[in-house]
Amino acid sequence: VQLVESGGGLVQAGGSLRLSCVASGRTFSSNAMGWFRQAPGKEREFVAVISSSGGSTYYADSVKGRFTISRDNAKNTVYLQMNSLKPEDTAVYFCAGERGRWATLHSSTWDYDYWGQGTQVTVSS
Repeated sequence: VQLVESGGGLVQAGGSLRLSCVASGRTFSSNAMGWFRQAPGKEREFVAVISSSGGSTYYADSVKGRFTISRDNAKNTVYLQMNSLKPEDTAVYFCAGERGRWATLHSSTWDYDYWGQGTQVTVSS
């Protein structure tokens, strides 16, 4: 199983980026998918999660109203649209997938079984 993120880069504050995460080796159409991020010297933190159908989403307070998570199950891909970026959004962004099927959406790293290698997002002031 492999998750590969792309779309990161350098952007000025107020700008936008769209991250993609393509899964291979397994379909995640029945599983929730999430995005996390890790800044230098800090722990990995939750950003957003989307249910298997895409009908439910949940966001960290720090990104609510600015970021949008979505998915295309036909392409086994999950996206993170990031708008109004701030310097404090600078981090490595990771895609994650759950193995099980749960009724609730999870925001802890412990709940996710599959991880990508990450893509760097840098927001300049």
